[in-house]
Amino acid sequence: MSKNPKSIPKFRSEAEERRFWETHDSSDRVDWSKAERVRLPNLKPSTTSISLRLPVTLLDQIKIAANKRDVPYQSLIKTWLAEKTVNG
Repeated sequence: MSKNPKSIPKFRSEAEERRFWETHDSSDRVDWSKAERVRLPNLKPSTTSISLRLPVTLLDQIKIAANKRDVPYQSLIKTWLAEKTVNG
């Protein structure tokens, strides 16, 4: 990086800033060696849809369990999968 980085312009909107960064490289405007790691705890993780084939009887049992807990059955499945992954 050069000793005198180019200045970053002031933007009137997020859309204007987005258009700028889509066409400009940040390496000549930002000294990334001074960057610090941050945590963004309120960001929602990206998700993707999957198709999962289950025996009808198993799905019925999951729906009954979800109904007893007053939660959507898809949420219960996600919870169980997450617990199984974490707790092995």
